[in-house]
Amino acid sequence: MKVIGRINGICGRRLMIVRCDAAQLPKLYSIVVNQRMHPVGKIMDLFGNVSKPYATVLCHDQCTAQPGEKVFAR
Repeated sequence: MKVIGRINGICGRRLMIVRCDAAQLPKLYSIVVNQRMHPVGKIMDLFGNVSKPYATVLCHDQCTAQPGEKVFAR
């Protein structure tokens, strides 16, 4: 597992925006888990500047994570 980054914000009920580390950019459609290793959702899009990218995560259910939490990719 590797760290994707920290949650930057929640859009609506099922969409998270995550600030990624450019050195460890995740693959599209990777499974996203929280710190307790529970599946949260799937990476749907990568966008933004090459040095400071963002990822869009579509949650399985309503997003319960808070901005600032770390998320990981399996």
